Amino acid sequence: MRIYLNNIFIISILICVISITSTPQCYAENDPIIITYSDYWPLFRTEKDGTRSGIFYEIVSEAMNSINVEIKWESYPWARCQNYVRTGKADAIMTVRTDERSEYTLTHPTPFYHKHLQLFTYKNNPQEASIDQVKTPEDIERTGLSIITYVGNGWNKNNIQSLGIKTYEASRPDNVWPMLAYKRGDIVIEWPVSAWIEIKKKNLSQKIVQTNGTVDCIPFHLLISKKSKYVEILPEFEKAIQTMTRNGRIDSIIKKYMQMVRQDEQSGTN
Repeated sequence: MRIYLNNIFIISILICVISITSTPQCYAENDPIIITYSDYWPLFRTEKDGTRSGIFYEIVSEAMNSINVEIKWESYPWARCQNYVRTGKADAIMTVRTDERSEYTLTHPTPFYHKHLQLFTYKNNPQEASIDQVKTPEDIERTGLSIITYVGNGWNKNNIQSLGIKTYEASRPDNVWPMLAYKRGDIVIEWPVSAWIEIKKKNLSQKIVQTNGTVDCIPFHLLISKKSKYVEILPEFEKAIQTMTRNGRIDSIIKKYMQMVRQDEQSGTN
């Protein structure tokens, strides 16, 4: 009987150890998840004192904190962010699911953000009336318009370049606006909130117009490298995002940053 009880005790201890070491709590103590990003206000920004802010930063930080996973944030140019996740040098990125990214990442079902895309063009573009009528990428193809985007834009690769639409690439997201202002292409497809921040920052407001053309509303997810042990946390992260969606926390975060953008516009700051 004593041997039997001892065996039960040993098995119970082993089960406890396995359970503890397989939960996210152990990651928080020893090995933070590395998430790469590029500054893109109001989604993400590194402040002068090294702190961070933004819609994506706050949503993902709060969700990870709720499942006891510590984050190490690393900032790089966007193409490098993706390459580091592809090779396993980093664990995750916050972006749009594409076929290519699905080859080297896994994600969760519920998006934590949706970005509405509008079409921008240069002032006095003779094709502006046609651009106003655009509702789909196929409409762009039919009009023969060219696109300006940036290196590493997976949505553009999947939805625009795949149709054979002529595309010019800038080295960084904010460099698309000078290219558009100086007519290197017909259109930039972008989220108006962040677009106007960059346009005004570069003093190009008099050279660029936002049209009535629109093409998509794109969902954003946390994508975790298939080479990362953190793929195990995706079910818990999904639950956290669902909870934050239901209780209004995500909407609250978005509204806070939209208010900050409006205040910046009124004060003339970036």
